[in-house]
Amino acid sequence: MFDKVLTRTDPEKAHHTAFRAIRAARPVTGLRGTPGNPVAALGLTFPNVLGLAAGFDKNAVGIDGLGALGFGHVEIGTVTGEAQPGNPQPRLFRLPDDRAVVNRMGFNNDGAEVVAARLAARAESFGGRAGVSRTGPVLGVNIGKSKVVPEDEAVRDYEKSARLLAPHADYLVVNVSSPNTPGLRNLQAVEKLEPILTAVQAIAAQGDRRVPLLVKIAPDLADDDVLGVADLALAIGLDGIIATNTTISRAGLRTCAERVEQIGAGGLSGRPLTDRSCDVVRLLRGRVGPDLTLIGVGGITTVADAQARLDAGATLLQGYTAFIYEGPLWPRRIVKGVQE
Repeated sequence: MFDKVLTRTDPEKAHHTAFRAIRAARPVTGLRGTPGNPVAALGLTFPNVLGLAAGFDKNAVGIDGLGALGFGHVEIGTVTGEAQPGNPQPRLFRLPDDRAVVNRMGFNNDGAEVVAARLAARAESFGGRAGVSRTGPVLGVNIGKSKVVPEDEAVRDYEKSARLLAPHADYLVVNVSSPNTPGLRNLQAVEKLEPILTAVQAIAAQGDRRVPLLVKIAPDLADDDVLGVADLALAIGLDGIIATNTTISRAGLRTCAERVEQIGAGGLSGRPLTDRSCDVVRLLRGRVGPDLTLIGVGGITTVADAQARLDAGATLLQGYTAFIYEGPLWPRRIVKGVQE
């Protein structure tokens, strides 16, 4: 998958090839230990500041192989209440001139029941419960709305996923910001978002431990709407915000307009998001104060990008697209640059 090796291969096939290699290499890569310094956030101790964003390991099949590369946390998903195949292929496209990716995967995943069973089996293999065993990276579980579920039944659908997956998660994320599920981004409106978050929050508080809850927002929200989400987070006692998801904007791309039009719809990730995602983090931090956990993601490629996001107010960082382009040594390089 990584830049000069598999760039001529279909991107989705390349992803699966690279992911298999990562999982196979875990016995070797895991010997190096986790780099960086611990970060206290969400009532947890993260091994370092950098995590892998949701979307790479949708089905929780390679958490520990990814952690062995140096990620201090791995966010799996997006997982939906119902299993779904996602959108028709091709649905993943590289824009090398922009160090960017367009995807319209459509939340392809095995569904909450299967993923929950997989997480339970992983924990059992380590002799503990998922989310508590502490044998690998901190585990985030990102949940989204099933495509077949109407918008007015979204709360029920998120509740189903939360009920199944919260027992196996270190933290939960409500994803209402992917552009690839029809109507999903409408749920970012505060009046629609609040009942989803409060319902999931209630489930996350059940049992013998409270699972921290975050919401992931889009970079395309207007500043006033970003501030509205910040105010909602404070009002209901949310644990954090992840900023940001992919963008539907195609402004300022180096890739020729004909190629961009040929690719079509989907969420754009990578370098074009750097400035806006950083601005959203800065805007959020100014509104929520110093204590709420903010995870900065979107266009973080270099150590300077990572440091700028931390300076803007991010507590933790995540990457995805840079990992695709820069390769398996990228996580350790970023962590070393900002923390060692």
